[in-house]
Parts: sequence; structure tokens; C-alpha cells
Amino acid sequence: MVLTRRQLVTETVLVLGVSLGASAVWALLSIVNKLTRAEPLASQTTSMNTSVVPDRPWLDLAYQLADIALALVPVVLALHLLARERSDARAMLGFDLTRPGRDLLGGTALAAVIGIPGLAFYLLARGLGMNTTISAAGLPEVWWGIPVLVLAALQNAVLEEVVMVGYLFTRWTQTRWSTFTIIVTSAMIRGSYHLYQGFGGFLGNIAMGLLFGWIYTRTRRVMPLVVAHTLLDVVAFVGYALVSPHVDWL
Repeated sequence: MVLTRRQLVTETVLVLGVSLGASAVWALLSIVNKLTRAEPLASQTTSMNTSVVPDRPWLDLAYQLADIALALVPVVLALHLLARERSDARAMLGFDLTRPGRDLLGGTALAAVIGIPGLAFYLLARGLGMNTTISAAGLPEVWWGIPVLVLAALQNAVLEEVVMVGYLFTRWTQTRWSTFTIIVTSAMIRGSYHLYQGFGGFLGNIAMGLLFGWIYTRTRRVMPLVVAHTLLDVVAFVGYALVSPHVDWL
């Protein structure tokens, strides 16, 4: 099946509308809410990975797992849409396990390159009043807390890198957009759905999107990006849960 340029653009808008595009709308409303409060942005806290029903841990776990699973449906949708044209859609995006060693090594190196500057930029943005304080892990002390945080990190990575990079880069290339336009547009959308954190999160994720997009255009493999993103979020989520009770600068 050959889609027209208009159909391709419409499809990408709809996929974003049920996934990260919707997150961007909520993030925009969130930052407007924060900016119109009496307290300055830097004095506010953004909580992530929070408990739903802390008084019933078994039900809270069910909520957490359901949230993670449902958030991956747009990934399945994007792969399904691509597979209608090519049965090897996952291989085409490099979302497979054919190169585990190289993907793991490349992703780990990429995470190391981004991680420390990213933390420094977050602290700088918060110090300048551009960002909220991020509480990256708000789960109670339960046996399943760390595993759920790891799964949440993996879910974020798969959703963002498969949809924002693999799927959208494929579709927008088919519409004959320039590589520059594709990379910048994807990075801007990535930054927009992190606006709920503040302008530091917005700018930091634009920078990350530009780097990830550039790397993908040269490797055509999503897996190293998934590895890097997973490691960054695991360190952020699990690290916060373990370290924040002992330090005050986070």
C-alpha cells in the first residue's frame, strides 16, 4: 500500500495525538499552571512516578503495571502501521536484538556523554529559576518499588525512541522532508512534552533530541537510543529514590 504525502502526515499527527503529542498538550497546560501561580517556578516541585493508592500496595502495583503497559500501545500501533508496507519494520528501524553487544556499548557510551552534563544543566536551570525541582521517584517503600521504576524507565525509552525517532523519521522521510527539518521537528516535540518540568527540561530535551536524531540518521538503529534513554532514566529514577533521603541539593 502506497500512501500519499497527505496521508503520511495525517497518520503521524494521529499517532502523536494518541501518544506523545497528547503529552505535549498536557505539558503545555502544566507549565501555564505553574507560571501563573504566586510562587516562583524554582520553588515548585514536579513529582514523577507517584503512588496512586499508597494504602493498598497490591492495587498500587496493578495501577503502575497497567500504566506502563498501556503507554506502550502507541509503539505497537506505530510498528503495525509500518509493517503494513514492510514486514521487517522492526529491523528497518533497528529495533531488534541482532547487534546486542554494539547496541549496549553504544547506548552506554551515549548515556555517559549525556548524563553528567544533563544533571549539571538541570541544577543550573533550577538555580536560574527556569525549572521546577524534580522529584523523580514518589513511590512508597515497597518491595516492588525499584523494579517498577526500572520498568518505567524502559517504557519511557521504548515509547519515545521508537515513536519520536524510528517511526516519525521513517514517515517524514517518505514525505520528502529534509533531514534537518525532521531532526529539528522531532527534537522540538520531544522538548515540548517535557515542559511540565520547566524550561530547563524543555531545552535539555531539545538538545537530547537533536543529538539522538543526528545519531539515528547515521546508524538507522533505534536500539542504542533505547539503551541510552533507559540507562539515563534508571539512574534518575532509582538514583533519586536511593539518594534523595540523604542529600538536600536534589
